[in-house]
Amino acid sequence: MPVAVRRGLESIIRRMLFLLSPAKTLNYESCAVGVPHTQPVFAAQSKKLIAELKKKSPQQIAELMDLSDTLAGLNVARYQAWSPRFTAGNSKQAVLAFDGDVYDGLAAKTLKPADLDWAQRHLCILSGLYGVLRPLDRMQPYRLEMGTALALGRTRNLYQFWGSQIVQYLNERLAADKTPVVVNLASQEYSKVVDRRVLKARVIDCVFEEWRGAAYKIISFPAKKARGLMARYAIARRVVTPRKLQGFSLDGYAYDAGASQPDRLVFRRRMEQ
Repeated sequence: MPVAVRRGLESIIRRMLFLLSPAKTLNYESCAVGVPHTQPVFAAQSKKLIAELKKKSPQQIAELMDLSDTLAGLNVARYQAWSPRFTAGNSKQAVLAFDGDVYDGLAAKTLKPADLDWAQRHLCILSGLYGVLRPLDRMQPYRLEMGTALALGRTRNLYQFWGSQIVQYLNERLAADKTPVVVNLASQEYSKVVDRRVLKARVIDCVFEEWRGAAYKIISFPAKKARGLMARYAIARRVVTPRKLQGFSLDGYAYDAGASQPDRLVFRRRMEQ
C-alpha cells in the first residue's frame, strides 16, 4: 500500500478516544518535573462549581458527599485554596495526580514522553469538577464525584450542570473522523454523563470478569485495575481500531469472543484460589 494512502487511512480514526473515571485518591507529594502540561478545557465551569462549594460549611460538605468530618474538612480547605490560575505550585498533571486502582493499572509515571503525547490525544478523564481532563491538563486537588447532587442555579445535580457540554466536546474531538469510536473504560457513574444519543460515535464498552464460584463475575477492584491496564495497553500498542482491543492479555485476561458482542468486549480470567 502506498505510504500516502496508508497515512490517509490512519488519519480517519486517529482520534479514537478512551474514557476513564477519575480517582478519589490523589498524589501531590511527588513532583512532575519536566513533564509537559496543558490547561483544563472547562476551567470556567470549574470556577463556578468551586464558587458554590466555597459557600458550604464542613458539615454541609460532609452531608452532601457522605464524608467523614476529617475528609469534609480537607476538601473544604481544598475549595478555599482553589485558584483560577493553574501553576506548578498549586496543580499537577491529572494523569500523574490521580492515584488508586485504575491508575495503578495505567502506571502513568512510567510512560515515556511519546506515550504521554499519544495519551494526551486519545485519553479523556471524566470529572465532576473539571468535566473532561486530558492526561496532561493541570489539576488542583479536589473531591467532587459526578453523582453528587450539587445544586447550582437551575441545575440540581452535576449531570444537569454538565448537560451536553461534555458530549459536545467529545464530538468536536472526533469531528474529523469518518468512523469515530469511543472506548468506554469509565464507571457507570461517570459514563452516564456522556449522552450516547447525542454522541456522534460508535461506543465500545470493555468488561472485565473473573471466575468466582461457579460463574464469571465483575469484581470491583480487579475490574478497575483492568480498565487502567487496557488504557496502558492502548497507549503502548497505539491502538486505533476496535479489533486491536481484542489482543489485550495483561494480568491474565483474555478476550472471550463467545461472551462478547460487537460493541461489548468481554475479557475474562481465572485466578488460582
